[in-house]
Amino acid sequence: MKDEPAVLSEGLRLFFPAAAIHGALWPVVWVVLYAFDLPFSGNVPTSQWHAHEMIFGTYGMALAGFLTSAVPEWTDTPRLRGKPLLILLGLWMPGRLAGLIGADWMIAPAGLADAAFLAFLTVSIALPMIRRRNRNHASFAFWALAMLGLEIAIRLGWLLGDFELSARLLHGALVIFVVLMALSVTRINIVVINHALDPSGDTRPYRPHPGRRNLAGALAALYALVMMALPDSQAPAFLALAAAAAFFDRQAEWFIGTALFRAEVLALAGANFFSGLGLAMLGVAGLGAPFAPATGLHLLSMGALGLAVLAVFTIAGLRHTGHELILPARSGLAFALMLCAALVRTLPEMGLGSWLIGPHYALASLLWAGAFLAWLSGFLPMLLAPNRQG
Repeated sequence: MKDEPAVLSEGLRLFFPAAAIHGALWPVVWVVLYAFDLPFSGNVPTSQWHAHEMIFGTYGMALAGFLTSAVPEWTDTPRLRGKPLLILLGLWMPGRLAGLIGADWMIAPAGLADAAFLAFLTVSIALPMIRRRNRNHASFAFWALAMLGLEIAIRLGWLLGDFELSARLLHGALVIFVVLMALSVTRINIVVINHALDPSGDTRPYRPHPGRRNLAGALAALYALVMMALPDSQAPAFLALAAAAAFFDRQAEWFIGTALFRAEVLALAGANFFSGLGLAMLGVAGLGAPFAPATGLHLLSMGALGLAVLAVFTIAGLRHTGHELILPARSGLAFALMLCAALVRTLPEMGLGSWLIGPHYALASLLWAGAFLAWLSGFLPMLLAPNRQG
């Protein structure tokens, strides 16, 4: 459409900035302005509002941007554009308002909106795969459907006052996002590493090890399932350690010489490393080590998913706006700030820099916000402008 603004021509152009703005502002408001005391908080623990917003708010919108742009490429079908994108954005927003103020009376209506958002997203990516009989990427539709089920179950847990159940479900939802990250990195890494090794594109020297493609994600998914079903067993702890080992084994994919030191390659490698570290921390905590599970969860949410989301924002943002895979300086700054945010949030709780305990919450939230704002300042002009390739 000639009069259609560029921002409505593809999902990532609208959804990546929305996710970045949400990710930058909400934690700062909670930690710095509210001091963890949400203005309308009731029975639902504020920590669960926070976790839900990061998972279903920031990462949910990032997932929508990635899938609504990637699935049309994978299936060679028309992409969502215009009004359907605005509908998805509109369905996503009520939940974000509820999470910002912690309003228990908004649990049901906001939950319906979030469920509709995830249902719309699942259908929009599943239909092209069905039409094209494309099974290679069907796992994304399956896990999007799983996120829909978890969203409904979490809201029901809140309404029923079963906050122990909702905490486990939020934990499981975060790990499912790690699974989605592993699936995404498997696909993106082929392009990124081959470009790093041969920017001309004449050769494709990198091929991933077939055994590593899905093992880490599969073990992480099994850990999430058993953790939610058998919370009093030690089986989840051993499965977390097994999944961590699989992620650490995948680290060998990044043994590519000096090309490793390109920012986009390091970001993907770092996301994979933090996945292993976070799962390992959850495993040893479950076996009695003196670490809080929240530390492992923040290694996953800030280190693994934070770096992975910024890497996807950067790589897909460049490729889908007609730019070469040459990262602007602000991308490197965003990655560095995200890494610092993850370390500041978790290291003091691991006995390193314990003098920061207390102030580390606010400092980590500001570094986290700075990472998203650095990316946004560099990429928003690209996303608002027409594609350079027409």
